[in-house]
Amino acid sequence: MFQDSPIYDRLIAECGDVPTQVRREAERVSRELELVMRPAQSPGYDRPHSPGTGWQRTAMLPGPRPQ
Repeated sequence: MFQDSPIYDRLIAECGDVPTQVRREAERVSRELELVMRPAQSPGYDRPHSPGTGWQRTAMLPGPRPQ
């Protein structure tokens, strides 16, 4: 987009190609998130066979907490 602009070339020379660095980092983070958010596709992961057999959030009752 701005590759033919002398101002852009000067900014790249002074600061580095920040947009390209940000794009690469965003792509890396996106790939990592895909791996984390889809554990069922990871090797060695055994999915629960019926609902309710996996992790469930439960409410904590008011009062002192057990230790």
